[in-house]
Amino acid sequence: MSKVVEINDDNFENEVIRSPVPVLLDFFGEHCGPCRALKPVLVALAESLGETAKVATVDVAENELLTNAFKVTVVPTLVVITNGKVTQRLVGLQNLHLLREALGV
Repeated sequence: MSKVVEINDDNFENEVIRSPVPVLLDFFGEHCGPCRALKPVLVALAESLGETAKVATVDVAENELLTNAFKVTVVPTLVVITNGKVTQRLVGLQNLHLLREALGV
C-alpha cells in the first residue's frame, strides 16, 4: 500500500524528477477548503495505485522555491510529472477518476 509523499526542496529531485513512475504533485495550502477536501481523494488514489504511480504533496507556504518554479498561483494545483517532465496540469478540486486519467493509469 502506497502513501502520499511529502515533497520539499531537499527531496524533490529524488522523489519526483528521478521517479521511475509518473508522479502526481499536489500543491496545497493548509487553510484552503478545496485542498482539505482533496486530501482523502489523494490518499485513496495513492492506496489504489500501488507501485504504478506516486502521489505527492507540496505545502506552498513551506516550499516557496518549488511553488514559484511551477508558477502556482491557485491552490490546489495538481501537476503530473512523467520522466522528469510536466505532462498534465489541473487546477481546483478534482475527482479520483480524473486524477487516475491524468496519471495515465
